[in-house]
Amino acid sequence: MKKLLFIACFLFISNLFAQEINWMSMQDALSAQAENPKKIFMDVYTDWCGPCKLLDKKTFKHPDVVKYVNEHFYAVKFDAEGNDEFVYQGNKFNNPDYVAGKRGRKSSHIFARSLRISGYPSMVFFDEKSNLIFPVTGFHTAQQLEIFLKLIQSDDYKQVTSQKMFREYEKNFVGTFKG
Repeated sequence: MKKLLFIACFLFISNLFAQEINWMSMQDALSAQAENPKKIFMDVYTDWCGPCKLLDKKTFKHPDVVKYVNEHFYAVKFDAEGNDEFVYQGNKFNNPDYVAGKRGRKSSHIFARSLRISGYPSMVFFDEKSNLIFPVTGFHTAQQLEIFLKLIQSDDYKQVTSQKMFREYEKNFVGTFKG
């Protein structure tokens, strides 16, 4: 009985202190970037998207992903159908057709359209000056996401300029995120 109680307490306490990605708004990330340049990792999601929820539940809770993203990026959680308002590269972005409380698919945020997001979830990378690097669309496990995180963080993406080069990079990539 004591052993079961100990295990239950341990699991409860472990969940209380579980690490999470330090998500912020795009405006907060841009402000932080102005003070301390760092790349931005953006999760572009919608409320109705099943793979988006799976990404949150599985990949973004993985300890290696949490640690790596928090250490190397400003992490932005961006609702592609939300009504966040911010200025990016001198342009104001919002969702003028946003309807509060509407369920299901909603109007797309102008920023999501400007990024040419083709599906959800999408993870978008920006450099230290907030210039778009590229998006990665779809659900990815921690191990599948690792190559993109490290490709961007190391600046190797600047030399990997074609699909053929990426396939070669991928072939030689040795991941360290645990399964």
